[in-house]
Order: sequence, then structure tokens, then C-alpha cells
Amino acid sequence: MQPEPEKILIIQTASIGDVVLSTALAKSLHQRFPDATIHYLLRAGYESLFEAHPYISKVWTWDKRKQKYRSLLKLATAIRKERYYLVINVQRFFSSGLITLLSGAKITSGFQKNPLSSFFNHAYPHRIEASVGSPHEVERNHALLSFLNGIAPAKPALYPSKTDNDRITGYTKLPFITISPASLWFTKQFPEQKWVELVEALHRNLNILLLGSKADIALCERIKKVTGRPYLVNLAGQLSLLQSAALMKHALMNYTNDSAPMHLASAVNAPVTAVFCSTVPEYGFGPLSDVSHIVQIAENLDCRPCGLHGRKGCPQGHFRCANDIKVSQLTAVL
Repeated sequence: MQPEPEKILIIQTASIGDVVLSTALAKSLHQRFPDATIHYLLRAGYESLFEAHPYISKVWTWDKRKQKYRSLLKLATAIRKERYYLVINVQRFFSSGLITLLSGAKITSGFQKNPLSSFFNHAYPHRIEASVGSPHEVERNHALLSFLNGIAPAKPALYPSKTDNDRITGYTKLPFITISPASLWFTKQFPEQKWVELVEALHRNLNILLLGSKADIALCERIKKVTGRPYLVNLAGQLSLLQSAALMKHALMNYTNDSAPMHLASAVNAPVTAVFCSTVPEYGFGPLSDVSHIVQIAENLDCRPCGLHGRKGCPQGHFRCANDIKVSQLTAVL
């Protein structure tokens, strides 16, 4: 008979979107082992995602920017004292593999791409291919639990608190949409002028809320200034990740790039329309909400996709994968 793990650690120290997608594992493990204690290890700065999480009782953080390897060993020592029974390592780097091994956990599971995977109890392939029928990243992650009996794959889930919901109440009294126009990568970001065209194409009386981080304030302010339309509010830098997710849940539609806001919407089952420019949904990172739409260029370009994570500029110089998308494709979903 398979033993019931009393204490579980999930490791995912990648970007916000990857962390959000990995929450599906926490949900699946909780459903299978409701009495188990579940902890998480994240990159420092993302811990607020789990402030109100009902079954993640502790969050470890690793600050890669400060004495990276010294802090890693200090963290590994502290984690070892927790005496985890099961460690699920979603990350594929040496550092997470080292923490996994030093944890002293009885059972470890991770991807074969991790340099230390040969020392895990269970190691599974992680293949990303731009082909029709390729699995979603959530499915790839769930392979890490395939050695456990009775696991029912779940979807990503975040849980905004009452405080988060109270913070956004003033914006939800009238029908609205949100637009998250920014991306860390140039080739994953729908051009600024295209977002302007979308705003101008929408009904003048429709409330529009622009979302983003502090780094996106200037972009959102330019969109607001150029369009000069009423009922448009720049909320970039004003809401936390969970508050943004809470707001998205009440929207008529949430427009995003292939980026973190898309995954935030999926994690609260909010309606979402995701614009894919240089990347393609076949990679397995598309939206998972019950109401979700994917907008991309209709033509098959030989140069698309040009990379998994996006680029700082279009290698061909024309950026047709974004520029040739029609704004009418976005308005059609409303």
C-alpha cells in the first residue's frame, strides 16, 4: 500500500506564469492527500501569490540576486530540517535539483532535464513542441505525480482574500473590461498602437481598466493619453497580483498577451482573450479559463514561432506576427 505523505514541498522558482501554472499540482495533491501539509519554494518576490491560499501553509523564498549560492545552501539546510516526505521539483535547473537532493526527502520527483535528475526517485521527460495536440504545461507538470495512485489532474488556482476583493470593489460596480498590454519580451507584446486601436474600437461608454506592474505605468499612461477616452483608468502598479486576479474575475473580458496576466485569469477562471504574436499556443501555455479565446495571425508564417520565450526584437524586422493581427479579431469576442 502506498504511504500517505504527511509533508510535501513543491519547488518552482521560475517566472510568475510558471508559478501560477504549478498551483494545479498543489490542488491535485491536496485533493488526494487532504491531511498533508503542503509547502512551496518560490523565487523571492512572488510569495504574495499565496497569502490567502487555503492549503499552502508555508512559502519558502530564494533571492537569487543576493549571495546566490550562499543563500541557496542556507535555504537547503533549513529545508532539510523540515523532514519532507515528498518533494516535487517542477524547475529544471541545477539549483533546484540540489535543494531536492539536500532536502533528505524520502521520495523525490522531477524532470529529466534537471542536471541532477538521475538522483531523483522519479524522473520524467519534459518536451515542448510547437505541434497540434501537444500537451499543456499543466499536463506536463502532472506527469511528476504519475507515480502516485488516485491523482485527479486539477487546473491552476489562486485565492484572492477578502481584503483583495474589498480593494477592487469600487471598480466592479459597472460593466468593464481589462487590458494588460505589457510583456517582458518585445515579440510577445501586441504593439502599443494596436492596443490603442482596440481601445478606440470599443464602445465609448464601456469602462476600461489597464493593468500591469510599476514598470508598465508609462505604457498604460501613453495608451490613456493617446485615446483620450472617458471611463479608462490606468491601474498599473496600483494592485497586487491577487488583487489584479480578483478584478479580472469580474470583468466582461480580459485582454492579455501570452504572459503572466493570462495565467492569472486562468487561475480564477476569468474570461480571457490572449494575443499570441511570436509564440504559439501549441507550446502548451495557452489560457485555461472556461471562457477563453486565442487571437493570432491567420496566415502561416515560416518564421513563426521564432522562439519559446520571445525575443527583444523581430529577427526578420517586420514583426508581421503581431502587426498583421486585426483588431476586429479582438472585438469579435465581446
